[in-house]
Amino acid sequence: MSSNITLYTWLTPNGIKASITLEELGLPYKVEPLNIGTNVLKEEWFLKINPNGRIPALTDGSQRVFESGSIMLYLTDKYDTQRKISYAPGTPEYIEQVSWIMFQMGGLGPMQGQATHFRLFASARSDYSIQRYMDETKRLYSVLESRLRESPFLAGSKYTIADIANYSWVCCGPSVLEIDLAEFPALKKWADEIGQRAAVCKATDVPHIGRTDADSIC
Repeated sequence: MSSNITLYTWLTPNGIKASITLEELGLPYKVEPLNIGTNVLKEEWFLKINPNGRIPALTDGSQRVFESGSIMLYLTDKYDTQRKISYAPGTPEYIEQVSWIMFQMGGLGPMQGQATHFRLFASARSDYSIQRYMDETKRLYSVLESRLRESPFLAGSKYTIADIANYSWVCCGPSVLEIDLAEFPALKKWADEIGQRAAVCKATDVPHIGRTDADSIC
């Protein structure tokens, strides 16, 4: 499949959303590692790719795409002609797929991100903040648990970018926030199965910076 894709990324939950999607689609792509612990994301050249100065971002020839959810939708809309990891636009399943992506973008990602920040990176400890965002993260896990008790995957009967989006955050919960996924058995089963996929195993080490790197989330 012809493409001219460059992925600008780092080893974070949002970063691996993009790399998993690319690997699942079997698309060739180049990787430009951008260390989020440096000022590179605010340099003029990168702001022309993502005005918000965040990873991941992607270029496909002259087309720029920024925000991880937009990247996933762009890649599947353009390249997933066989609907390997997506549903066709306009179908009920497609709407369900987009709904669960937005659940992650608007809920799980921000809440778990704040929990991670206040537990690991805040200059002053705030027990209130930690408890607030940990509780909300676990509540959102319980929403996923409820859905996965009634459906094998979030959008329906098959694995899609909705699962990729949420998995990329859930997979970090046990190590970063000490969340025991055994409390959420359907969620744990789903996460374990996704984590064994060859494309996922490869993509969760893109860019290869080492699992002990202080800047990595997973």
